[in-house]
Parts: sequence; structure tokens; C-alpha cells
Amino acid sequence: MSDDKIVVRKKKKKFKVFPLVNGLIFILISLIIIIPIWKVLCDSLDARSAYGLNLHPVEFTLGGYQAIINRTSLYMPFVISVVTTIVGTFCGLLLVTLGGYVLIQWEMPGRNFFAYMLLFTMIFDGGMIPKYLVIKELGLMNTLWAVILPMSINVYNLVLMRNFFEGIPESLFEAAQIDGCSPMGIFFKIVLPLSKAALASIGLMFSVSFWNDYTNFKLYISKNNLYNFQIRLRSMVSDSDIPNDSSVSPETISSAATIVAVLPFAIIYPFCQKYFVQGVNVGAVKE
Repeated sequence: MSDDKIVVRKKKKKFKVFPLVNGLIFILISLIIIIPIWKVLCDSLDARSAYGLNLHPVEFTLGGYQAIINRTSLYMPFVISVVTTIVGTFCGLLLVTLGGYVLIQWEMPGRNFFAYMLLFTMIFDGGMIPKYLVIKELGLMNTLWAVILPMSINVYNLVLMRNFFEGIPESLFEAAQIDGCSPMGIFFKIVLPLSKAALASIGLMFSVSFWNDYTNFKLYISKNNLYNFQIRLRSMVSDSDIPNDSSVSPETISSAATIVAVLPFAIIYPFCQKYFVQGVNVGAVKE
């Protein structure tokens, strides 16, 4: 056997090490993510105390979920979370799509200036206190708009959407203009239909942000009847607001509430997965 063949074989064997290590790392990361969720799920189905590392229910029960269903005081926070998520996602997509579309108007004077100004606000944030003062001066305190509007204007998502729009062939815009299509007609008939992947991925990011929002509700909302599900969940997990039920432990009830909070997106994500995967590299490939 020649020396050249030996060198080639050694290189091939050495090359296979990276995929193996890479796969092991991803398996480890997956386990780090999955095990806590599985632990909480098992705790929500276990009538015994949830302390300890039990990866299966010792005493199976649905009492935790029954306690959540019977507690009508959780209904309104859940509805508020749903409403803010739907309205906030719609407003967010509306703003970032229109803003991204404006920033790809090549003939618009000062287009790059406005784009850089948006990037500046993303890098150099005003901070919590200025935001609080602005919300207060606008009279939005103790309203759901105090939570929806600030999160809807997301510069990062706007930049992603603009990058995706820039990946649309310019020839399509020129052909539409020749056919007499207006700018808004181009937006609704060409841009949006070609942007399903970006809309799905960015919409999912908006939805998760609104659904899991805790900080803004804590800052801008002081009325108990306007608290969302995450605020109630936090009070339950801290053992200060758990219903008394002798059949199950408080940890079982708080774990069941956590699963209820996670469940909507656990159901939705598989249907959006193909669009989300397509939109991960939004704007990465351009004409």
C-alpha cells in the first residue's frame, strides 16, 4: 500500500470526528432543554410532593389540572394573555412589514439614514426609566396598550423583514410597476405572498414574546384585573397563591399551571415548523 493512500485514509478518519462530537454536543443541549420540561410534566401528574428528581409520576393524578380548571380566577388572566398575544402579534407584523417595505424603496431619499437610525436605537437602548416615563406621559398606564405598543415596535424583527424583502428579485417590482400596480398593490399582491416564511417565523417570535411577557405587565400594570397568566403563574410558583387541595401537593398544581402556559405553543409550533426553518436565515440569500 502506498504512502499516499495511507495519508488519505487517515484524513478521512480524522474528518469523521467532528460530526460525532457535533452530534454529541447537540444531544447534550437537547437533553438539557428536554429534561426540565419532562420533569415539570411528571410533577404535574404526580400527587406526591414534587421535590426530588423523579422522571416519572409516582402516584398518577390529574388533580393538578382539575384544580387549575376549577379555579375561575385564572380564566381572565388566560384570556388577557391570549388577547395581548393575538393583538400584539398582529400589530407587530403590521409595523415591521410596512417599515421593512418602506426601507427597500430604493428611490426614497434618506433611506439609509433612517435604516441606520433604527439600528442605533437597537444598539443604544434608552433604558427602563425613560420607557416608563414615556408610557406614563402618554396616559397608557394600566392599559393593555402599554404592553402591546412598545413590544410591537421591534427593530430587530423589522431589520429581518427588510432583509427578506431585499431578497425578492427587483425585476418583480419593475414588472408590477410597468403593469400599473401601485406601491401598496405591490406590497399586498407580490411582497406579502412571497414572504410567508418570514411572516411565520417573525410572527412566532412576536407571539412567544407577548405570551411570556412578565416584565412589562409588572412595570405598567398595577390593577389585578389586568394581570396576564404569567403574573398569576409566578405568584403560584412562589407558593403565595396556590389553591388549597388536600388531594395533591402545591407543587403539583404549580407544575400543572406551568404546563398549561407552555401547551399552546407546544401545539402551534409543529404546524409552523417548516416556515420557521425557512425563515431562520431570513434574507441570507439575495439575488
